[in-house]
Amino acid sequence: MFRKIFATLLVIILISGVNVYASDAGEAEGEEFIKWMSFDVPLAVLKQAYEYDVQSQNEEHPLDFVQLLAYAAAKNWGSFKGEGKSDAMDEVVERIRGGETLHEITEDMKLYESYLLRYQAVLGGFMGEYEIVETGERQYGLKVFSPMAKGFGFSHSDDFGNPRNYGYSRPHLGHDMFGNVGAPIIAVEGGVVEALGWNQYGGWRIGIRSFCGKRYYYYAHLRKDTPYAEGLEIGNEVAAGDVIGYLGATGYSRRENVSNIKVPHLHFGLQIIFDESQKDGRNQIWVDTYSIVKFLNKNRMEVEPCGDRCYKRAVEIDNMPME
Repeated sequence: MFRKIFATLLVIILISGVNVYASDAGEAEGEEFIKWMSFDVPLAVLKQAYEYDVQSQNEEHPLDFVQLLAYAAAKNWGSFKGEGKSDAMDEVVERIRGGETLHEITEDMKLYESYLLRYQAVLGGFMGEYEIVETGERQYGLKVFSPMAKGFGFSHSDDFGNPRNYGYSRPHLGHDMFGNVGAPIIAVEGGVVEALGWNQYGGWRIGIRSFCGKRYYYYAHLRKDTPYAEGLEIGNEVAAGDVIGYLGATGYSRRENVSNIKVPHLHFGLQIIFDESQKDGRNQIWVDTYSIVKFLNKNRMEVEPCGDRCYKRAVEIDNMPME
């Protein structure tokens, strides 16, 4: 009985997008947009969906990375046990290859559309066709990159939600990637630079909004004195794979250009925006990117020096979204 009641409540929460943790005070009554979500898809499941997607592109029934993940989540009520692959994903792939359509399979799955909407917001720009500019060769696969350039080591752990107390007590709403000062930081996805400059918590930081408007990437604690790629300004468009800045230890100071962070690292954050009121207001959604960062480690941009303490991308790739 309890399981049935819990399941019903979960459906209501996921479908309605109700945020059971945050107040909606100050918002117009009747607004309908997702106010809370989490993202806890393990690395093995991300890789599984990626491999099915890529391998199927020349098959009769091409598979979709995000749709497969949404199905696996909906089938198991959002629970991914352990670090193994998803049996539910294997099963639905066999059914599709057998002639069924995903629409037919998910028609009576109330949670599928809910997870699809959420996962599309997190991962929607990750897969697709791109062109190697130097050769003109078109390929299909990941169009996004690790925040850390190829050849620059880093360490990390799943620290999302850990306590922070500088200024005030709060959870850590990002992912820390520890490395050497000056390591090139890469734009994960193309978009528009919305934030640049000093923040007492993040130090020198960059905020980039994806072209679709759903994702806001936050890169913080950048290098003292020369934190940014030359010429980077608010309003600039950047492409996935561009060098945008350099790892450092700035922040935790009201004075600009101060390195008060004990260990140099990149604070990498991903905010999901379903309604513009969420960007800087209540009901902000920041997701755990630990598994995403591990997944993107397979796609790291190669860089080359372009001057003193400066790097640029070594490979030109046309992966900008189609009009």
